[in-house]
Amino acid sequence: MTEFKMFEGCTIGNRIPFIEAASRKVFEKVGIETSQAAFSCCPDPTGMKSFDNNAWLTIGAMNLCLAEAEGKDIISLCNGCTNTLRGVQHQLKHDSLKKEKVNKELAKIGKEFKGTIDVKHFVDVLQEHLDKVKGSITKPLNGLKVACHPGCHYMRPAEWMESDDPMRPETLKKLVAASGATVVDYDELVLCCGSAVTNAYEEHGLANLKNKLDSIKNAGADIICVNCPACFQQFDTRQRDLSKKYEKEYDIPVLYITELYALAMGYSADEIGLKFHRTRLKSILEKYGL
Repeated sequence: MTEFKMFEGCTIGNRIPFIEAASRKVFEKVGIETSQAAFSCCPDPTGMKSFDNNAWLTIGAMNLCLAEAEGKDIISLCNGCTNTLRGVQHQLKHDSLKKEKVNKELAKIGKEFKGTIDVKHFVDVLQEHLDKVKGSITKPLNGLKVACHPGCHYMRPAEWMESDDPMRPETLKKLVAASGATVVDYDELVLCCGSAVTNAYEEHGLANLKNKLDSIKNAGADIICVNCPACFQQFDTRQRDLSKKYEKEYDIPVLYITELYALAMGYSADEIGLKFHRTRLKSILEKYGL
């Protein structure tokens, strides 16, 4: 059994810890072993990187060093964290001058980036364990119609994410299908949810979200499935804002893929904290006997 160093990220631990809880239950079921490290913020790929790339590289490299010290690959529950850590690794492996500059800073705290471990998104690890996932399903979600949203940072830039096709993503769909649920295709699959844009330009971010949700509603989906904490929060908390702004009802529940799996593996809604979701799931849970 391979052990990973768990990189939960800031958002999940501080704002939506129930997602970490569900993920750990699923990991245990399928034999994905994790341990902790004293990681800091990744840091965010749309924040510090935009105004101080050297600091972004150094902090990211410091996190990588913690895993390197134990010879363990990192598994991340977050698109943004995975993107940052893979991006830092990619830049430092391909630019010796940047690597030298970063290691000069890291030497002040007794560390050195070597590039000896890998950073994996949890979706890709679940894909590698798909047979075990299917073998752990005890309550198939037959009839549940699911719209997938893999998120921008999981797929882009492809040169260092090396995950799914940015224009025709399939991995999350395959994972959802393994639960017994029906994947619903919709026109705006690869459109950004608008999370990062909303923070700076709310009107434009909400317009993005409206386009996504209108397309999902028209496709007849019961729920939205995501693998990113920022996307989760955008869908879960902003639908009320959309309803007020456009005088149109938006109330499509959203589940992390590990929450979906936890339900299919027999855990109850209470056991994985679904009561903490802003967009309520009660009617969907009752409809499908969950």
